Amino acid sequence: MEEKRHTHVRKKKRKLRKGRTFFIILVLLAIIVGVYSYTQYKAGQKLAASSGITHKTEQFKGDTQTKSNVENILLLGVDSRGEARSRTDSMMLVSWNKDTNDVKMVSFMRDIYANIPGYQSYKLNTAYYLDGVQLLKSTLQNMFDVEINHYALIDFKSFESLVDIIAPNGVQVYVDHDMSQNIGVSLKKGEQRLNGKELLGYSRFRHDNLGDFGRVDRQQKALEGLKKEALSPSNFKNYPKLLGAIQGYVQTDLTNSKELSYMLSIIKGGGINIQRLTIPVEHSYSYGYYPQAGSVLEINVPQNQQALDKFLGSNK
Repeated sequence: MEEKRHTHVRKKKRKLRKGRTFFIILVLLAIIVGVYSYTQYKAGQKLAASSGITHKTEQFKGDTQTKSNVENILLLGVDSRGEARSRTDSMMLVSWNKDTNDVKMVSFMRDIYANIPGYQSYKLNTAYYLDGVQLLKSTLQNMFDVEINHYALIDFKSFESLVDIIAPNGVQVYVDHDMSQNIGVSLKKGEQRLNGKELLGYSRFRHDNLGDFGRVDRQQKALEGLKKEALSPSNFKNYPKLLGAIQGYVQTDLTNSKELSYMLSIIKGGGINIQRLTIPVEHSYSYGYYPQAGSVLEINVPQNQQALDKFLGSNK
């Protein structure tokens, strides 16, 4: 009887030792992950700080969400080239349904002839140049009656760096044809893995038969390819550095905790389904010219508003 009791005590002690060892290993792993994440986050911040990129103060008031599960973010790309004022080269509305993890991406052509509140009519991309994100938001809402909750603005040089952080092995896209004119890189037709500079060049190329429409289509495809790389398990380790770099490279009204929450929610949700739309839609525009604006796209506003409302409908 005494021997059985001793045997039971020894087994219990062994279980306790194994339990303590497992707990210690978990603590050590947590410390290692924490230290790695912190050092990578700080490395990202340092990288962004060393770029010398400065942001002007933006006055932005986002709309109150009509549904808690849908977030509409105005994503803007600018080519500042060190200038204090610049035009938006890329304007997209990203509508994210957090319940389904579906994303609807709407690109607005920069040459749309727009009624800009408080100013005479210009191309749509001039609104940001005149008075920042808030004026562009007001212009889009006046034309299309669309809800905009947040904004994120990135300079093209910053875009290159962020791509190289999140996808160090490049982003896979299909290049429609050879491209080199005015994009700073030479790309060959076919399936390619593009680094940040090459992906930016691919996105900005416009010297083909499709002109700006082709450029907008490539921008959407570039973001879709980048999304796939960002959600690849092999690139999860790059997230801390990415989050640190975002603080300096991306100007937004979102707080750090909100950005992290979005990132974690997307990872948790798994793959993202992306649907795309370009405004103006087919057969809804004509070409025009105005002295103060140059060559423009004159659009049928009600037709495009209806198309946009229908496209975003299931996310409302």
